[in-house]
Amino acid sequence: MVREAGAEDLEELLRLYLHLHEKSVPEQSERLSDTWKQIVEDENHHLIVNEVEGKIASSCVCVIIPNLTKHVRPYAFVENVVTHADFRGKGLASECLEYAKQIAEQQNCYKMMLLTGSREKAVLDFYKRAGYNSEDKTAFIQWLDEKDG
Repeated sequence: MVREAGAEDLEELLRLYLHLHEKSVPEQSERLSDTWKQIVEDENHHLIVNEVEGKIASSCVCVIIPNLTKHVRPYAFVENVVTHADFRGKGLASECLEYAKQIAEQQNCYKMMLLTGSREKAVLDFYKRAGYNSEDKTAFIQWLDEKDG
């Protein structure tokens, strides 16, 4: 079942992110609690989850960004696409991305963007099948200081 995450989903999401790029689950802290509260209360921040047998097996984030160009139409940015290793290849992430697309369409977005750090052909083909292309734009990233604080 695909749905938006609720306040009760934090712990399970943090464990799922270990299948993305995280090395550990963050310790409970005021910073974590405040960030989670900000995410779940932000009407433009959609944390999408896909449950299998009551457990979160896949997820993505879709953020709607207000915009002054393109007839003042917003755009969507998709990030943190992840599926638990035990559930890959079952279409769960595709369902999350489709849900994100529905949100973007409902919000009258003119485009969706997604970045991946993967160079694996299977991953890139997955995003192409989901409707994304890598020909229209060039992405640049500037990493900022990653220390905690």
